[in-house]
Formats: sequence, structure tokens, C-alpha cells
Amino acid sequence: MRATTKTTFKTDVLDSKKVTLVDIWASWCAPCRNMEPILEALEPEIKDWAEIVKLDAEAEMELVQELGVNSLPTFLIYNNGEIVGSTIGATPKANLLNLLQTAKQ
Repeated sequence: MRATTKTTFKTDVLDSKKVTLVDIWASWCAPCRNMEPILEALEPEIKDWAEIVKLDAEAEMELVQELGVNSLPTFLIYNNGEIVGSTIGATPKANLLNLLQTAKQ
């Protein structure tokens, strides 16, 4: 997993050749912290065709507002520069995997 910023978002997410899960999180958000081991477990399963990118909501407030995010954690799924799926709140690994698999089709 790598971090993205307003400066690198286009390259990291919009121009990515892989399906991309953007994890919008904050250090003070307990559900965000609870998702960390789930994302770490998911990453090896998807590494060949998808990636996980983390967006710190505190550090990148302007970008988070541009994306219309109001709740944390928020997960946005991108494919070919477009949002093709999303979910809000703590989410089981199977649900995230399903969203990613649907997005690659």
C-alpha cells in the first residue's frame, strides 16, 4: 500500500493501469484503524491486477472535499480513471474483494 496526495492522485489513481482501491482514512478514526489488517490481508490476493492506495483525510482535506467524501473510512474503487464502486465504513474483506472483482470486468 502506498500513500497518495493531491499532487500525486492523478498518477497514482486516475492514470493507473490497475483497478485501484482508494482508502480514505484518518489517524483518529477507530474504524479506519480497524480496517488496516483487513487491507493488509487483501493486498497479496489482488497484487497482480489491483492495488490499494491510502489517502489521509487530515493531510489532504481539499482533495477529500473534491471527492465528496463526508464519512470515514470511505473506499473508492477506480478503473480507467473512473469511480466504479464505493463503500463507506468498516467493510469485510470479502466485500472489498467483490467490489474490486466487479470493477475489473
